[in-house]
Amino acid sequence: MVFRKTHWSAAALCTALVANAVSAEPVFQTPTQVPAARSALATRVTFNALAMAGGRMVVAGQRGHILLSEDGAAWKQAQVPVSSDLTALSFPTPNEGWAVGHEGVILHTSNGGESWDRRLDGKQAAALILKAYGTPGRTDDPAAQRLKVDAEAFAAQGADKPFLDVWFEDSEKGFAIGAFNLILRTEDGGKTWTPWLDRIDNPKGLHLYAVRRAGGAVFIVGEQGLVLKLDREGQRFVNVPLPYQGTLFGVVGTKAVTVVFGLRGNALRSTDGGATWARVDTGVNAGLASGLVRPDGAIVLVSQAGDVLLSTDDGASFARVKVANAAPTFAVAQQGKGTLALAGVGGVRLQQVK
Repeated sequence: MVFRKTHWSAAALCTALVANAVSAEPVFQTPTQVPAARSALATRVTFNALAMAGGRMVVAGQRGHILLSEDGAAWKQAQVPVSSDLTALSFPTPNEGWAVGHEGVILHTSNGGESWDRRLDGKQAAALILKAYGTPGRTDDPAAQRLKVDAEAFAAQGADKPFLDVWFEDSEKGFAIGAFNLILRTEDGGKTWTPWLDRIDNPKGLHLYAVRRAGGAVFIVGEQGLVLKLDREGQRFVNVPLPYQGTLFGVVGTKAVTVVFGLRGNALRSTDGGATWARVDTGVNAGLASGLVRPDGAIVLVSQAGDVLLSTDDGASFARVKVANAAPTFAVAQQGKGTLALAGVGGVRLQQVK
């Protein structure tokens, strides 16, 4: 066997090295194209959302990570087709669930969170909005013109608008809401989505942070004290005046009471469907991030500083619960009788609350 010695000129060597570097350069893929990575450290990421799928806990957060647990001790990572940061979860039934997040993703599961499929992303959402509002019927209508401009902006900017919350009242009907007045409605279990940008009293295009049923109605809350209430007959969200202009992150309540909450520990309470509001002294100064109503009717709020607040008088007052290992908390769920699951920085913690 004869080995031939090859002599490379400096120019040829540089050309070969550049060609090799170019050919080896990875092709950029967006988070909507890359599945969530499997990782033994997934339980330690920051989780933004937490929901109960029957007796199972489901959490979602950074880089598309979704995890499941029956007891809060052992966790299983779900199969997720995107690596976008996820912001919210909704399970109208123990099997049917929804997740939303950055890059405009909407995900669905039909097996209690074990695996997920992508139903929509930001580009598809922008296309729906452009189709709905890109050609206004009346060119002299300022509202129609504004919607046309917004629709063109959504389309031009692509998949950069996040969904910030999702809520389904049953397995068929739900809303996904987000930044800059982003709101979609489905009435067929997510097979089709309809933009509702023209059915919401939000002319400034403020961010929409949460949508929930409370006080016998469906409310949306957002920036600058924005509160909107669903007029079911008119099929639109109407503005509800609020004596507070700070950002609201959440809404919670019973059939008789509605509590909205947000920055610097601010919370307000209504017992008449949002017609009038009274401030509630929460005793904390951190942003209130999430809340729930326990089976016994008590209301729980949690803060971004790790505070846990409990009200046993329909939200008229709150007492701080002693927490063993406080950490920034972004979501809460009732894991069992007397036990709360708290999700946020560093994973999920269980907290006993009497």
